[in-house]
Amino acid sequence: MRYVAAWLISFALGCASGASIAPSATPTPLTVVFQFDNPHSEKAFEEMKRELASIFKNAGIQIAWRDRDQVSSSESFPNLLVVKFHGVCKMDPAVDRDEDSGPLAFTHTSDGVVLPFSEVECDQVRSSLRRAVSRGDRARSDIVLGRAMARVLAHELYHVLARTESHTANGVAQRAFSGSDLIGDQLELSPDELNSMHR
Repeated sequence: MRYVAAWLISFALGCASGASIAPSATPTPLTVVFQFDNPHSEKAFEEMKRELASIFKNAGIQIAWRDRDQVSSSESFPNLLVVKFHGVCKMDPAVDRDEDSGPLAFTHTSDGVVLPFSEVECDQVRSSLRRAVSRGDRARSDIVLGRAMARVLAHELYHVLARTESHTANGVAQRAFSGSDLIGDQLELSPDELNSMHR
């Protein structure tokens, strides 16, 4: 596993300096290599994938998901994002408590260069949601969590693809999400955000 991790790091660093996303009739493939450090809700994970695909549907990007434990060192990908999910990625009443304030997710940088390594803090996402989820939404709480995880990850993916640490006043790249932003009806990339990624 150590060799796979080293390969992922070296390959992703190459992607950070060489890959670009441009408008095209053929979707640009993007492989997301993911890892959960705790048991998670498959329902939330599937909803996250669906919502993320919806957010990026007009970006000309086709997302493929790969479990880090199932990636071999002989594989290669034209564009790569490595994502770690920390904490409890399911709406479990047994761990349902307020977390200390902190980021919902973050993406690594080096000397001002945005790297394709992101981390999602599920405990912080859950804590933000608890104050926004209505009683009627609790029956489908893992689906709501999956939607929120997708929007948080979309924000980080925007930073990676646009190669910028900058934020916008609203939309996917806004500096902070409220609980209602995370579970609202729709979130889309704005024309300015799409242009930033395509550049």
